[in-house]
Amino acid sequence: MNINLIEKISSNKVFPIIRSRNPQEVIDTVKALLDGGLDVMEVNVETPQIFNAIRAVSKDAIICAGGIITSIQAQAAIDAGAKIISSPIFQTNLLKISKDKKLPFIAGTSTANEAYNAWKSRIPLVKIYPITAMGGVQYIENLLRPMPFLNVIPQGNVKLEEVPEYINAGAAAVGIGRHLTTADSYSEITARTKKLLETLNK
Repeated sequence: MNINLIEKISSNKVFPIIRSRNPQEVIDTVKALLDGGLDVMEVNVETPQIFNAIRAVSKDAIICAGGIITSIQAQAAIDAGAKIISSPIFQTNLLKISKDKKLPFIAGTSTANEAYNAWKSRIPLVKIYPITAMGGVQYIENLLRPMPFLNVIPQGNVKLEEVPEYINAGAAAVGIGRHLTTADSYSEITARTKKLLETLNK
């Protein structure tokens, strides 16, 4: 499952992040992204009601439950149908749950040392966050030069036009939040997604 996850997210190149406290808004945003051509996405668990949204869309999309910090949250996300767990930090208790449940875990890291330790713990995908504050594309290039074996997803205020630069720098995929998933209409989210994927697949 873990290897398939890397291949799936790497082939998509874009890893959308949905943040909303409104379950219906989450459901509609997931559908808009699916219509745009993306089937793997992170839903940030802002409130317990978001687990209901994950339950509603987990048959159609591969949902990563994001912002998970505790074992209780992780179990609730798995029960709701999440196929991936993501945390803003690297936690050994979440790593244990992911191994027990045979469910991929994306750990959040910032420094080279954290990213290496996550990789050493056999975490297949490592989130580098907050990437813009850490130095953007240049930081990814510097990180991967001595450690090209890392599968990294830079994330944190990434703009649509920056995505190709991160991919060219060696990122497995790019986590992108409000610049993709917040818009005046759901059709705009679909249109943005299609345009971004077209740009990346040229």
